[in-house]
Amino acid sequence: MASKVSGDVLRQTIVDVIKESGDRKRKFTETIELQVGLKNYDTQKDKRFSGTLKLPYQTKTTFAVCILGDSRHCEQAEKLGIDSMDVNALKKLNKNKKLIKKLAKKYDAFMATDTVIKQIPRILGPGLNKAGKFPTILGQNDDMRQKVEDLARSIKFQLKKVLCMGVAVGNVSIAESENIANTNMAINFLVSLLKKNWQNVKSLHVKSTMGKPKRLF
Repeated sequence: MASKVSGDVLRQTIVDVIKESGDRKRKFTETIELQVGLKNYDTQKDKRFSGTLKLPYQTKTTFAVCILGDSRHCEQAEKLGIDSMDVNALKKLNKNKKLIKKLAKKYDAFMATDTVIKQIPRILGPGLNKAGKFPTILGQNDDMRQKVEDLARSIKFQLKKVLCMGVAVGNVSIAESENIANTNMAINFLVSLLKKNWQNVKSLHVKSTMGKPKRLF
């Protein structure tokens, strides 16, 4: 499926976004976001799609993850310097919506031991799910460090009630070529999820956190 965004246009747009961010000297590293506008979709009738993609390069400079684990996984997380909570710590939240919301806000993502993940809806209620941060499963034989790295490079496209969405595809501190590779892969993956592929794409823009959107398509 040929991309309708030319390589030259994508390259120049990413270069401009990074340059403009550098000219402003922010006190934080700006994320680069792909903004998508869709058309010819009826969110009431058409099947809503979702898909997760692992990008070649990490999109955020910092990625905070918490392991909701059994004793073995919590010990492993401590050795790797990764935050963790066991079932007893989760129970102490006592289904308090404010505390669960605070927990969800503190981390970019969660992973849970396969035996613990089944208990989370009962212990915490729907809080993490509502925040879009229900844990990824962590199997007993999984490499925890690798799994965290994979999670840090993953993005999710999900059609909800509106025909627009945005996902982080990079940041201004990684190389232009890395931002270009991430953005190109994200666009092609999104188009593959759509019912009529490019016919469903109304617009594509990229922007840095504080920058103005720049049109790709």
